[in-house]
Amino acid sequence: MANIKSAEKRIRTTEKKTVLNKNKKSEIKTYTKKFNAAIESGNTDEARELLKIIDKKLKKAACENIVHKNAAARKVSRLTKDLNRKVNAAV
Repeated sequence: MANIKSAEKRIRTTEKKTVLNKNKKSEIKTYTKKFNAAIESGNTDEARELLKIIDKKLKKAACENIVHKNAAARKVSRLTKDLNRKVNAAV
């Protein structure tokens, strides 16, 4: 454990931020699972809405340095590709 007061405070703030960041990452993962379920069931309208939500949340997380901006872009790209494949397969 740290002996210096500022170091103790830094530990406390880091723990708080860690919890918040885990919550945001978990929320993104939950929406991604819902998106994949919607794709599997063939519900493209719901999948489009979920993709918009995921895109917004990932971009915000990238701005807050919770996820890397390239990782966020890669995830959105892959989800978009999955949606387009499903839509084009239905046509």
